Amino acid sequence: MTKSNRWLRRRPGAAPVALLMAGVLLAAQPASALPRCAAETDQTVFEIEALKTELMVVATTCKQEDRYNAFVQKYQPALAQNGRAFGQYFIRTHGGTRPGQRQNDIYITELANVRSNVARSLGSDFCSRNGGLFDEVMALQSPDDLPGYAAGKDLLSSGATACQGAPAPRAATPARRTAGTHTR
Repeated sequence: MTKSNRWLRRRPGAAPVALLMAGVLLAAQPASALPRCAAETDQTVFEIEALKTELMVVATTCKQEDRYNAFVQKYQPALAQNGRAFGQYFIRTHGGTRPGQRQNDIYITELANVRSNVARSLGSDFCSRNGGLFDEVMALQSPDDLPGYAAGKDLLSSGATACQGAPAPRAATPARRTAGTHTR
């Protein structure tokens, strides 16, 4: 019997604690283990949308709306283009404008909720930890730097993942059977 087995045997509650700790460690996988979009362009679109949402949460939580407005103004063309690509992703994956827009809205709401919950969990520490995001993003040299910056922030790792945030597209409805046709 190994030394660690003897330790677990002498402490009856130790085995469940050890199993719980193992589960926690397995659940805390690095961000790179999270699902990613099949297409890198889709991944980038989701990361920029997550950055925009995070900055919105920082702005509203930390009373920095003027800084958010400056961000939107500086990157307006890039954000508008990203917004269109984001909407097109949902139209493409959910079959049409109306279902696509609905799934887009659901995802954005869920993403904002996830980011707001992170803010709430940090409490008064949130603003001191994240207020500098505006300084960083406004210091980027050009809108072309936005995708790399957004990817580096890893904002999709805490509950809302890229290309996973809405129900999968529905499979085609099978053709109706005609009377007298039996299928097994």
